[in-house]
Amino acid sequence: MDAGPPPSDGGVLYAFGRDHSPLTPGLVANLQRVAARAVHDDATLMKVGDSHTVSPSFLACFAGMNVDLAGRSQLQPTIDVFKATRIGSTTPLDRTSLAATVGWSATSAIAGSPSPMERELTATNARFATVMFGTNDIGFMNLDAYGRNMFTLVDFLLARGVVPIISSIPPRDDSATADAQVPWYNGVTRALAQSRGVPYVDVHRQLLPLPGHGLAGDNLHLNVYAPTGGARGCLLTSAGLAYGNNVRNLLTLEALARARGAVTAGQSSDTAAPTLAGSGTAVEPLVIPSLPFVDVRDTARDGARGVATWSGCSTANEGGPEVVYRLEATRAQTVRATVVSLGASDIDVHLLRDTVTASSCVSRNDKTVTFAVTPGAWFLVLDTFVSSGVERAGEYALVVMEQ
Repeated sequence: MDAGPPPSDGGVLYAFGRDHSPLTPGLVANLQRVAARAVHDDATLMKVGDSHTVSPSFLACFAGMNVDLAGRSQLQPTIDVFKATRIGSTTPLDRTSLAATVGWSATSAIAGSPSPMERELTATNARFATVMFGTNDIGFMNLDAYGRNMFTLVDFLLARGVVPIISSIPPRDDSATADAQVPWYNGVTRALAQSRGVPYVDVHRQLLPLPGHGLAGDNLHLNVYAPTGGARGCLLTSAGLAYGNNVRNLLTLEALARARGAVTAGQSSDTAAPTLAGSGTAVEPLVIPSLPFVDVRDTARDGARGVATWSGCSTANEGGPEVVYRLEATRAQTVRATVVSLGASDIDVHLLRDTVTASSCVSRNDKTVTFAVTPGAWFLVLDTFVSSGVERAGEYALVVMEQ
C-alpha cells in the first residue's frame, strides 16, 4: 500500500529553532487526508521506539494521578481522551507496546511479517503514533540505512491512515563520537517529517540547556524528576522540567493535542510558514535560506537533465536528472552536505562555485562533501548516477550544516 504523494503546501520548511513543526491550514488538510485512508480510533495512540519509549516514565504517568500541568489546562482534554480509551486492561498511555523494545533500531520495528508495527496497529487501532528511533541506530548502522528504514517505517504508517509524530533523539553524552552523529540523524528525521507533512518534535533542542542534557547517570537515557524517591515524569512544573523525561512528556503531549485538533477539528496553529523558493533547475535553483537546512526531493519527479559529467571534479556518469540548490555564503565557513539515497535510487552530491557548469565543480561524493566556502555563490547539485546504462533516479534526503 502506497503512502501517496507528498503534501502540496508550497514546500513548507520545518525551520530550526522551534519545538514543534508548523501546522498551517495546508498541513492540517494533509493530516486529514492521511486520516481518511483508514478508520481508526481518534482517541488512541501507539508508541514506536527503543528504550526511551519503553521507559515507564514516558507518557504512562498521564494515566495515573501524579500529574501536574502547572497551569497548562488546555492540555487536560488530551490526557482525558487517551486516558479514557481502554486496550485490554490498560490505556494507550501506559500500554506495553509491541512496537517498542529496549535496544531496538528502526529496522526492528518493520522487520518480519507481520512486523511489530503491524501487530501493534492491529491491537490498538491507533490513529496516532509517537516515533523515536536513532539512539541505537548510530551504533548499529550508517546514516543511509537509518534513513531508508525511517522512511519505510513512516510511509507504512501513513499508508494505513496513522498520523506519526516524529521526534528528534537526545544527545549521546556516553560517546563524543556518537554524539557528533546525533545532529545528522536528527536532520534526516526532520527532512522526513517535512517531506511527508507530519508533526516533528525537537526534543533534542529542549534537552541541551538542561543540567546534564536531561540524561541519567549512564549519559544515554533520559532522567526523570523524583522529588520523594519515586519517578514523577508528569510533573510539568519548573522543577520537573529540569529533567529529560518530563520535558519529553510535555512536548509529546503538546504534539498529540495539536495533531488531534488538526485531524478531528481542522485546527491549525500557524497561518503561514516559511517556504522553499526556486524550482531546482540551473536557471532557478532551490534557495537554501540558512543553515542548518534539510530537504527531500525525487530526481525522477523534481529533476531536470543538464550536465552528464561534472568534469571539474569527476568523470562519473551522472547522466540522469539533477536538482540544483543555491547557497549564498556571507562569511567563510566549513559546510558539510550529506545525501541519503532512498529506495533503489543512487543520488550523488556535487559542490560548485559561482556557476552551474561542469567545470565549476570543486567536490563530488556519493554521500558527503565537506568544503571550506568563502563569501559568494555556491551550488549543490544532487545528480542521478547512471550504472551500467541504468539511471538510478529516485528520492533522496539532503542535510546541510556548518561543520
